Amino acid sequence: MKILFFGDSITDAGRNRDNPNMQSGLGYGYVRVIADRLLGEKPDSHTIINTGISGNRIVDLYARIKTGVWQHEPELISILIGINDIWHEITHKNGVEPERFEKVYRMLIEDTQKKLPNARFILCEPFVLEGTATCATEEMPDRYERFKGVYEYAEITKRLAKEYGFYFLPLQDKFTEAAKKLGAQYYAPDGVHPNVGGSSLIATEWMKLFNEKIAK
Repeated sequence: MKILFFGDSITDAGRNRDNPNMQSGLGYGYVRVIADRLLGEKPDSHTIINTGISGNRIVDLYARIKTGVWQHEPELISILIGINDIWHEITHKNGVEPERFEKVYRMLIEDTQKKLPNARFILCEPFVLEGTATCATEEMPDRYERFKGVYEYAEITKRLAKEYGFYFLPLQDKFTEAAKKLGAQYYAPDGVHPNVGGSSLIATEWMKLFNEKIAK
């Protein structure tokens, strides 16, 4: 199966764009962990492609959908997007409001269905923790509360998955509960970007869904 991962820096995770077919082309985040688990025992069973780009919002994904998705002709498309749509608004007033997020996400889905009618989708839930990039500051005491606006984007993602009959991967509650035990620093020190612990958490949840719903 050809599996493509599409998203922002959480998916990108420092991937080598000059040599996308090398192991480093998968990045050093959850995509790499998933690839290790899928291909560890059966190296020829799947083709894994990572086209995540740091800083992307939903509008950026749509703008590059031809090169980022269609040209690869994947059978399974896994999308994780949403945190930058709120983050860019908080920091640069250049985010994507929920209504436009949903509109563009629908366009991305429907245009891709027309181009790749047999492709299946996993829509991953965007998430946030309280970390160095999201915590309250003297200048912005409500900073973390504003970041929690990503919950609305998560609800939109879940609703779209249900409406189109796609697989939905819940992540917020998993991160929240895990952080209560070991602290956000263990999973995403800045509150957004997963480290080894966070990447492993995403990969574990993704693999559960894949094995239970898709790999059969």
